[in-house]
Amino acid sequence: MALTLMPNIPDPDGFYDELLHAHDALNDQESEAFNARLILILANHIGDRAVLRAALEAAK
Repeated sequence: MALTLMPNIPDPDGFYDELLHAHDALNDQESEAFNARLILILANHIGDRAVLRAALEAAK
């Protein structure tokens, strides 16, 4: 499965707003922990190691 890098989320601005608001009232350490949990939850949902590896490379 190829990694999707083109916009693929309906209402991406709305999602970005939700993501930002999820960090409301969090300090820096809590925000970093939230991001780590979110990444692990989404990685588990994807489940495909090749896709996850490609995402790690793309993020670099």
